[in-house]
Formats: sequence, C-alpha cells, structure tokens
Amino acid sequence: MPRLAKSLGIAVMTLLAAASIGCRQDDDPDGADELWTRIQDAKYRTWARAPGYETRKGSSARHGTSVEIFMNDVIAGALEGPKITAWPDGSLLVKDGFDDDGSPHIVAAMEKRGGAWFFVEWSPEGASLYSGAPSICTDCHAVGADMVRAFDLPP
Repeated sequence: MPRLAKSLGIAVMTLLAAASIGCRQDDDPDGADELWTRIQDAKYRTWARAPGYETRKGSSARHGTSVEIFMNDVIAGALEGPKITAWPDGSLLVKDGFDDDGSPHIVAAMEKRGGAWFFVEWSPEGASLYSGAPSICTDCHAVGADMVRAFDLPP
C-alpha cells in the first residue's frame, strides 16, 4: 500500500506541475523574445524612472515585493505634454521585480501597439512566461489609467 500511495502522490504532483505550466498564457513568445532583445539593447535601466518610482519601491502586486519602473521617451514626452485620455502608441514601460532578499524575481513590460497594450512577463533570465494580452495581466491592469496602474495620465 505505501508504494501505491507514493505513486499516487507523484502522479498528483506531476499533474499539478503540468497544470500550472499550462495556465501560463504565453500567446506570442516570438514577440516576447523580440521585445526582450530590444529593451536589453536599449539598456532600459538607463531610461527615466516612472513618476513615484525614482528609486526601488515596495509593492503589493504580483511582480515582486519591491519594484523599479522605467519608461521610454514616448511616455516621458507624454507626461510633459498636454492632457491626454490614453497613452500614445509606442509607449513602453519596463518593471523589474525583486524578492524580499533583493534578488531579481521577474521582468515585466507593456508596450502600446496599434491602440492596444502588449504585455510580457519574463523570468530574470529572459524566458517569457506570459505574453500578448493574457487575462492575468489585463484583469489586473484594467483599473489603471489606460491600463497603467503605477501612475496617472498627465492632467
């Protein structure tokens, strides 16, 4: 009987692991890889930091217990301009998430393309976990100003 219980336990654990991997919604891994290469080549960590995120800041979101958020010139320019009701195409935010001990947890990005946001979450090494418009991203970001939760559109 113990052998049967052990086999069942292993089978259940295998199914749970497979199900958790299957729940990932990595709809556009090629697009995720292209964006990863582009933000790395652009040295995104040298970009301006998002308003309110001038330094690493604690977070209660799933991206980590602390985060750093970087924005490209499109968003930086929009923040300086007149009032808008949506972020312009080409807007790109990249968030580095960290664990309690300060180790990298995740890299997340959102880029406005053709009036819609393209979301990606990567492992710290650049393997895409989610990409496209996964509900795990869109459901959470729906409460933000044009899907951006960290800061508001310019007044």
